[in-house]
Amino acid sequence: MRETEKAFLWIIDILEKKEIQYRISGGFAARVYGVDRELADIDIEIADEDISLIQEDVKPYIIFGPARYQDENWDLNLLTLEYLGQEIDLASAEAKIFDQKTKSWENWVSDLGDFDVKEVFNKKIPLEPVQSLISYKNKLAREVDLEDVRQLELLPHRIHAKIIPL
Repeated sequence: MRETEKAFLWIIDILEKKEIQYRISGGFAARVYGVDRELADIDIEIADEDISLIQEDVKPYIIFGPARYQDENWDLNLLTLEYLGQEIDLASAEAKIFDQKTKSWENWVSDLGDFDVKEVFNKKIPLEPVQSLISYKNKLAREVDLEDVRQLELLPHRIHAKIIPL
């Protein structure tokens, strides 16, 4: 059984102790904004050079990387952890994304200084802004991403809500 709250607080505590700038993105961010779907993993964007700063602290939980990761959607530096059954992806803020509409790779640079502050598990955290989230999810155009976009666009009144229980 996944223990999402404990895993989330654990990794955020490490990032904050190391004074690493980060922001929450992906499906977890979508959930915070009000999207109603099962959570797959916790996506966290950090600067490429900061991935190595936490490697020793998380070593027993590493299931991938840190290394270059490429699939049909992303090309980026990635460190994947599993803590208490919850997968956590620490991804470089500088990546390439495959745009399904143009059928081409594009540079995708996340501005870690651009974020909304939301409360998650009684902790204020930096969260990828809704419009940025919608933009990259539209580019990926996977079924789950398009569903997130559909819900995000229908839920503007819930933008300031606290995270719903996972």
